[in-house]
Amino acid sequence: MLLPALRHVVRCGYRDAGKRFQQIQRTPFRQWVLQRGQNTVVSEAGSAHATAATPNSATNRIVGQWLVGCSGLVLGAVVLGGVTRLTESGLSMVDWHLVKEMKPPRTQAEWEAEFSKYQQFPEFKIMNHDMTLTEFKFIFYMEWGHRMWGRLVGLAYILPAMYFWKKGYFTRKMKVQALGLCGFVFFQGLLGWYMVKSGLENKPESYDVPRVSQYRLASHLGSALVLYCASLWMGLALMRPANKLPNTRGIVLLRRFAKGTGALVFLTALSGAFVAGLDAGLVYNSFPKMGDYWIPDDLLAFSPAVRNVFENPTTVQFDHRLLGIGSLAAITSLYLFSRRMHLPRRAKIAIGCLTAMAYTQVVLGISTLLLYVPTPLAATHQTGSVALLTFAIWVLSELRKVAK
Repeated sequence: MLLPALRHVVRCGYRDAGKRFQQIQRTPFRQWVLQRGQNTVVSEAGSAHATAATPNSATNRIVGQWLVGCSGLVLGAVVLGGVTRLTESGLSMVDWHLVKEMKPPRTQAEWEAEFSKYQQFPEFKIMNHDMTLTEFKFIFYMEWGHRMWGRLVGLAYILPAMYFWKKGYFTRKMKVQALGLCGFVFFQGLLGWYMVKSGLENKPESYDVPRVSQYRLASHLGSALVLYCASLWMGLALMRPANKLPNTRGIVLLRRFAKGTGALVFLTALSGAFVAGLDAGLVYNSFPKMGDYWIPDDLLAFSPAVRNVFENPTTVQFDHRLLGIGSLAAITSLYLFSRRMHLPRRAKIAIGCLTAMAYTQVVLGISTLLLYVPTPLAATHQTGSVALLTFAIWVLSELRKVAK
């Protein structure tokens, strides 16, 4: 279209050419040029958007699935740690190296050297002085597996977090949360070694058998449970939208009751670490009474009295019983209270699962006690405590407020 206009300039002069150009502007050519320019702008904006993704419902779901998967790995670490404790394998590895210990002994000479190091510490001298190399390999592999699982947990948090950060999947708030979770994983590893060191110290006057400090054991378990709950809570919040519950007085009370019940479940699980650390499950293997008494006479045998709560096996077991029964009563009340309200289907299912798991956990705990703490049943009971905590987090997630 331009070429005929130029020819017209040559033939007819400038004045007539102006008229010709005005005609061209009224043709579809001008519209095509304008539309072409708009498409170019849109294309450039789209490419810029593609290079710097912004968080949306799709990316939030991906991040949520990652966090829920990480919480599953933490659950595995807690279960494996409990089995390691029950099989008395936790003190078999007397060194801690982040990378070097990832390769277990392979040759006979390497195994004998590792066994020789273990023989220098109190657990072998007092409890396992007749242990064979084959028996040592079993407890070594138990502890080695637990530590390697811990490293897997660390990689599962750190590597995807770096990828999501680079891809722009995180909001500013999520970046802070991701840094907190990754830092907490590293802290958890250091705390685990700090716990093991307490069992390698020569303090025969403190206990009849070498064991890790119940305070450090509770700290190690407690931090793992905090990491688990935080990951699961954030993952569920990103994957599922909050239910639009009416902000009535009953719903507010139910939500507060659920928070208190969840805190009680967490405290009960944490008290189990003191039971494990002091082998308190091996005293008073009867229920509902402790021996011939409802309240044993050695409940306050230590002085000052506050030491009994954390150091007296009788008191520790008594407290764990009370917390377990209290958790069962609270969950039952929560279930009955929720029946009076119109709740979404998912919320009802979550509360029902929590209630069923609470009764299952109590049966497991009583059976473990009466049967003198058999390892498979005790491990199932410890796993049940985390399952109960999982359902409590699910209930809280279903009852949470809608973000404004």
